[in-house]
Amino acid sequence: MSTTAPEHHASYGYADPYAVDTTDDYWPAPANPYLDTDYLLAPPNPAERLSYTIDPRDRHRLDLHAALTTAGIPPRPEDRDAIDQLSALPAGINATLQRWLHHTA
Repeated sequence: MSTTAPEHHASYGYADPYAVDTTDDYWPAPANPYLDTDYLLAPPNPAERLSYTIDPRDRHRLDLHAALTTAGIPPRPEDRDAIDQLSALPAGINATLQRWLHHTA
């Protein structure tokens, strides 16, 4: 007894999900086509920048997250306690940890 797959004679057209429809004006045309129009938003105004500092412990924690991710070791949620303890260490030790992680990448 041989099994065969049922034949489907319906033709399915290929639809490219990444195709761009250029018939619509999806993005507005730039005012000056000779300027760099890569940005959708205006560049930030330095005068409107928030003026507050980050606590050194929070800065160490962010830097440690970035160093771990760059080294190919993305922190998991269960690593939060260890990262919090490491970020409480002095700045010199934190810099050494980040340097070690930087050299592993």
